[in-house]
Amino acid sequence: MAQRRASRRRVETVASGVAELVPDPDRDTAWTLLLDGAPQSHVDLADPTHLQFEYIRRMAAAIDLAAPAGRPLRVLHLGGGALTLPRYVATTRPGSAQRVVEIDGPLVELVRSALPLPSSANIRVRVADARAAVEGMRDSGYDLIVLDVFAGARTPAHLASAEFAGELARILDPAGRLIANVADGPPLRFARGQVATIRAALPEACLVADAGVLRGRRFGNLVVVAGRTPPPVAELSRRAAGDWFPGRVETDLDRFAAGAAPVPDSAAVASPLPPEGLFGNRK
Repeated sequence: MAQRRASRRRVETVASGVAELVPDPDRDTAWTLLLDGAPQSHVDLADPTHLQFEYIRRMAAAIDLAAPAGRPLRVLHLGGGALTLPRYVATTRPGSAQRVVEIDGPLVELVRSALPLPSSANIRVRVADARAAVEGMRDSGYDLIVLDVFAGARTPAHLASAEFAGELARILDPAGRLIANVADGPPLRFARGQVATIRAALPEACLVADAGVLRGRRFGNLVVVAGRTPPPVAELSRRAAGDWFPGRVETDLDRFAAGAAPVPDSAAVASPLPPEGLFGNRK
């Protein structure tokens, strides 16, 4: 059995590196997407609500709380990977209109062919740069924006600026939410700048992450939930505390940002590289 499953492994060169689709040894219908050896996404084709990576579960909790259960949403995903969260939304919120922007065209084709989307899912995938795509979108067009873009292991600088955050706020419905993945480690300089940058455009926000990451003790993923109305902190906290790998919610973002100012295009930098050997911080 193990040999048959290993023979299903698929390896292709895509625009962003070497992509591998590896069958999950514990779930017959599940796959992990790796790029240059680092896990990027995990998908269970039979159960899209099974989410393997903890930061994705935190993002999914924020999606669940963005509107009453089952209500369809207009969702924009910036960054595609194996389309884990679009599949989740299609399952938990049938009828949602979803758009995905992913810059790596060959990766999109690999995922579409090897991990096909459900025929009933209303998911459109556009191959484009996230910022260029957003700048051409209409005002207030989305109830939810999921920002999880990496070039290799880093978020590009042009997606980490105040100007880009302003564009995201422009295309977000007044009652909508931005859910952003920020990867950083000690001393959290990039994350503090990103919190200040996002809050300048969408001031009502919180962070969800592992306590050690929030305290600047190790590298990891911090999920920013932001909008123009207060986030559902109590329920986010309950879900984070009850996760397989418990996290916590930080609401005192003035203290977290520690005086950091919004970062303009002229000063924006890419997110830091993760420590060598650290995996599991993607979709």
